[in-house]
Parts: sequence; C-alpha cells; structure tokens
Amino acid sequence: MIDFDPGTAAPTKGTNQRNGGDLVVETLEALGAKTVFGIPGQHALGLFDAMGRGNLHFVSSRVENNSAFAADGYSRATGEVGVLFLSTGPGALTSLAGLQEAYATGVPMVVVASQIPLDGLGARRKGMLHQLDDQKASAANVTKSQRLIQHASGIPSAIQDAWTEAISSPQGPVWIEIPQNVLLDPIMVPPVEDALAEAFDNPPRVELVREAVKWLSTAERPAIIAGGGTRRGRAEKSLLSIAEQLRAPVICTPGGNGAFPWNHELSLQSWIEDRYMTDVLEDADVLIVIGSSLGEVTSNYFTFEPRGRIIQIDAEPRVLESNRPGLGIRADAGQALAALDEALSAAGAATATQRDWHGSSPEEVVKESLAKVKARLESQDLAKELKFMSDIREAVPADMQTFWDMTISAYWGWSCWDAREGQFHSAQGAGGLGYGFPAAIGGAVGLETTGKPSRVLAVSGDGSSMYSISELATAKQHNVPVTWLIVDDGGYGILREYMVGAFGQATATELARPDFVKLAESFGVPARRVSPENVGVALKASFEADGPNVVVVETLLKMFGPTHLGN
Repeated sequence: MIDFDPGTAAPTKGTNQRNGGDLVVETLEALGAKTVFGIPGQHALGLFDAMGRGNLHFVSSRVENNSAFAADGYSRATGEVGVLFLSTGPGALTSLAGLQEAYATGVPMVVVASQIPLDGLGARRKGMLHQLDDQKASAANVTKSQRLIQHASGIPSAIQDAWTEAISSPQGPVWIEIPQNVLLDPIMVPPVEDALAEAFDNPPRVELVREAVKWLSTAERPAIIAGGGTRRGRAEKSLLSIAEQLRAPVICTPGGNGAFPWNHELSLQSWIEDRYMTDVLEDADVLIVIGSSLGEVTSNYFTFEPRGRIIQIDAEPRVLESNRPGLGIRADAGQALAALDEALSAAGAATATQRDWHGSSPEEVVKESLAKVKARLESQDLAKELKFMSDIREAVPADMQTFWDMTISAYWGWSCWDAREGQFHSAQGAGGLGYGFPAAIGGAVGLETTGKPSRVLAVSGDGSSMYSISELATAKQHNVPVTWLIVDDGGYGILREYMVGAFGQATATELARPDFVKLAESFGVPARRVSPENVGVALKASFEADGPNVVVVETLLKMFGPTHLGN
C-alpha cells in the first residue's frame, strides 16, 4: 500500500507498484495514443505517476481549457484521437468551453478526469477538496457520453469503449472519470497487452440513396454545400467525383473549407455569407447538403430560402431537417458519398439531364458569381483587408496547417482562405475565444509526432490572444514550432464593429493590453512587431526559425458588408 500524508493525500515514499493509473496508460498506449495533454492535479496523481513508467508524451498546458483546445488541434491536424487528462472539480470544469468546441465540431477525443475517492461520491457533502455533486453531469452538454469507473478491472474495457465511441461517426469527445483511490490503489490486473477500437459502421440506407439518385437524375440545376462533416468523413474524393458527374457547383462552409479544390471550375469557394452565393443556392432545384445543419452562417444568417428540394447527409440524426425539410440521410459522410457516387455512376443518372441554369452552364454561373463577389468587395474600400489576407496566404507554405481564433482575420479566412494542400482550422463550431494558439500547439506537436512537417500558423486578435497568452510558456517549454500572428486592434474588433453598426457606438469593447512583443520575449519566445504591409515578409522569416515565435501587427481591419442585412 502507498503511504500518504493525510493532509495532502500525496505519496510520502516512492513505489514501483502498478496501480489503476498504469491501466489507463497501458490501455491508451495499446490503442495507439502517443501524446496526452493536461495539467496534473491532486486526485489525478495516479495517472501522472503511471505516465512515468510508460511511453506517453505529456504536454502540460497552463490552463485546462487550453489543454482541451490543444487536444482538439492535435486530433484535427493528425486525424488521430486527442487525449486529455484532467484533475477533479475546478480543473475539469475549466476544460468545458474547449470541449464544447470539440463536441460541436465533431473532434474525436478521450477525456480522462480524476474524481474524489469513492466514499465521497453520491452528492454527499463531506467537505472534500474539489468535490462536486455530480462531476460528469457537468460534462453532459459538451461530450458524447460520460462514464464513471469504480473498479480498476473496468478501466481497460471502459477506455476501449470510449475510444470506439469517439471515432465512430458522429465523432466527438467522450468523458471518463476515475476516483482517486481507484487510480492509486495497487492492482492485481495484469498489464494490458492489446486493445482494439474500430469505428462503428454508419452507412446510408439503400432506399435513401436510390431516392437521392432519382431526384438527381431529373435535376437541371443541382448544387452542393460541403460542411465540416465532409472533411471529418474524409469524403473529398467522392465529393469531387459527384460534383463532376453532376456538373454541380460546390460551396464549402467554414468547417468544410478545403473539402473541394478552391480553383476548380465548379468551385464557389467559401463565400457562404455572400448574397450572390445565396442566390445560386436558392436557385438550385436539388441541393445536396453534406455534414452541415444549414445553420446560422451557412444559411447566411437564416435568410436562405431554398426553392428546390434538399438532400441532407449527416452522421448526427439531430441535425437532419433541423432547419429545412428534405430527404435526410443519416450516415457517415464518407460512406454516404461513396455510395452515392457509385450509384450515380451505375445509373448513368448524372448525365441524363442537361444542366441549364437559365441559359447558362454551371461553370459560367460559378465564374460569374465569383466575379460578382469580387466586384462587391472592391466597391467597399477593403483594399487593406484584401491585401493583408493575400499577403498572409502568399507567405504560408501550401501544405502548412493554420489555426484561427474568433477574430476579424478568421472571419475573412472563413470566406477567402484557400487551404491548398494544408488544412484550415477554426473555432466555428462553438465560437469560443482562445482557440487558435493552443490548438496550433497541439497540431504542431501531433504533426511532429507523426513525422510530418510540423510548423503551423496560429492567428488571433489581441482580445482572443489574452485567453491563451500563458501558453507561451508551454510553447517554449516544449519548443513547439508554432508561429503566432497577433492582430492587435485595441479591443474586441468584431464586437466593436457589430455594436457601431447596430447602435452607433460601441460599449465595453476597448481593451488595455500588454506590449505583446515584450511579453513574448519575457517567456523566452522571439517576437517582432511589423506594419500590415510587411506581414508577409515577417511571416516568411518566422517560418524559417526554430521553435515558437510571435508576429504582432497593430492595425484595424474591417469586415466586408453583411449581405443578410440587405446591403
């Protein structure tokens, strides 16, 4: 038995005795986990003691919410499961906003939280440190499921089941909590030698695919909206084939950015918030919606009024027809589009009808619509913003992954960013601040772990950067190759713009902020301040450096005029 100081419950002498924490580590390693994010805590000491005997790489953040964002970024960048270790009570609760983003966006994660000892559970008020009436209930809104493990022998199977659930569509974070004594007490369970987790099959129903083909075989103006589920389902190849068979214009949502080639002759790119694009989508006689709820942004703030029929494909049944009636197909996007692609080819349905957009070809409609968007932007005195985003795009290598916070630059990125061979990641699911930098840290760590080019770019505003500024210590400690671009406009820029537009003045949007260059340097992280005109040059130089670095640009950027307000 391990000796403890009764005042702190901390070990008073070392031991090599295996405990419940070893079962957690061994099972995760057997499932293929390589990296864990989190922060140590009193009730979680068994986990961290066991990691000292295992092979997991631990990345310690400074705030649990940022640990959740980092595990999220790790998963998005690598396609693997993100793993998060949390301590009881305040630590667990602090992670919830980060988990909301992962849950809303369908990011697979396994979250292992410690708990107070078993004899304190059951909403008894025993005065234990970190005690909650029902900790896992707090996570119910932001995770797919929640499990409490009460015996060490149940740990391997529970983690295996959680991993399976996390990777099964709809993917998402799964919560496990283990009491302190279960993690610490010696065990008789032998070491975990293997563990298997395979995603549950989630194919489309045959009759629904057949009906979709029937609709598309008579469609004159089919169009496609590719949402985030398209990327999560790795359906890009099937999407391209279907679009080319149907000669259907394709537009990507912010979450779907990169699912379809940006410069393809059928690509409407990602200008989903522009009325010209809304007009095209409303005119489609059959609209295929993949991995999207047709929610606030995708519907151009609920002004979208489709006149045609909708085929909606999503792995989450609650999404289907949540905003518009249609033919709902509950399935993994990858499996659904593969089946639809095959069925269209076999039926010859895609070429059965001439594509006629009121006398224009679909390719002409795409070209004309993009030209109209360009002309609208050029009429709005946005030369600085267009050049700023263009300079960033030119500086970023084609295969580099980018992580964007909720800031004006990111809102531009949602619409104008060509991901090329890289990936575009943002917090568009839940929309919380502070995502960009910690997610980029997780992404860079993951890419390095898998042997891929690991330099990544994070983009934040001065307001959102303060949510994660402490993670400069994490980036420095682990020498993470992340370049952090902070666009400093002196406040919450997008909220300032919204309030001025709505009320004629802004309230509570202006912020006192530090000298970001000096602050970064105080962490030992190289930083530079540059003018907007030199952002591209500065980024290129930063990408060539080793470890973390920061680029600060002081400028006030504007958004393009919102077309849902009738502009």
